[in-house]
Amino acid sequence: MVSGPEDNVAEYYQQQVEMLEGFNEMDALAERGFIPGMSKEEREKLARSETLAIRISNVANMVLFAAKVYASVWSGSLAIIASTLDSLLDLLSGFILWFTAFSMSTPNPYQYPIGKKRMQPLGILVFASVMATLGLQIILESVRTMVSDDDEFNLTNEQERWVVGIMLGVTLVKLFLVFYCRTFTNEIVKAYAQDHFFDVITNIIGLIAVLLANYIDDWMDPVGAIILALYTIRTWSMTVLENVNSLVGKSAAPEYLQKLTYLCWNHHKAIRHIDTVRAYTFGSHYFVEVDIVLPANMALQEAHDIGESLQEKLELLPEIERAFVHLDYEFSHKPEHAQAHAL
Repeated sequence: MVSGPEDNVAEYYQQQVEMLEGFNEMDALAERGFIPGMSKEEREKLARSETLAIRISNVANMVLFAAKVYASVWSGSLAIIASTLDSLLDLLSGFILWFTAFSMSTPNPYQYPIGKKRMQPLGILVFASVMATLGLQIILESVRTMVSDDDEFNLTNEQERWVVGIMLGVTLVKLFLVFYCRTFTNEIVKAYAQDHFFDVITNIIGLIAVLLANYIDDWMDPVGAIILALYTIRTWSMTVLENVNSLVGKSAAPEYLQKLTYLCWNHHKAIRHIDTVRAYTFGSHYFVEVDIVLPANMALQEAHDIGESLQEKLELLPEIERAFVHLDYEFSHKPEHAQAHAL
């Protein structure tokens, strides 16, 4: 669908509204010294809720894995077995994400002086890589099954009832967990939500494949497993690409840099010029570098207080992990670290 002039105008005004809202937020931070939002008690309550969501997900993964092992034994379906192996990796991935959250909550300023925020995307990367590897293994096994001369695939009525009941029950539980985990903004909980949604898809594909193989033709079971595997590889490859940007230091969006520039310019009347404003990813948060120009004859104590208060103000923003403020008296020189950036 091609967007018309009206859509472009609407998008433009929406961007302007969002920009003004961002400036208003910066004004509130400059005037009050804090961002209007949740209190400390509310943040602690949210953190407890996020921890509960992770624990519920882990317990559900263990119980549902046991149920799917039973369904795999009863059916012998390659698609069901593939879905069960996926649940086994859910347990492994759950441990990885739990370890990630635990590591981030236990800072060590001596061994990790800049924190452990990069543990979050790193954990998600490991999670995604394991899932993509599973997909490749399923494809190879499915192809081997299709070219082999194994016995015909056939389920008794009792086996069919058990398999259908277990797979539908698992799917409904996972669907509930999808909606529950999506109510949080924490990246790790959102990763669980994505995993639960993936399980809903794989469970449905596995169930349809085993029923088609039972009633129509054997080859539909490995074909269903291949479809499931391709979906696995595509989904988690996209997740890898998204989180790589968090590790390599991708720049923040221009709109966010505008907000930071606005905050810096309105921080103190003595600021004569803003030389540089950078914000780049550092794990799930940003590192910020700001160069401001102050009068050349200003006392060191006053200049220091202006720079330090700006740094503290920037670090109050929830997206920012660390802020560095550089003070200068002129801006005609080359940018700081120009030689390093050119390498």
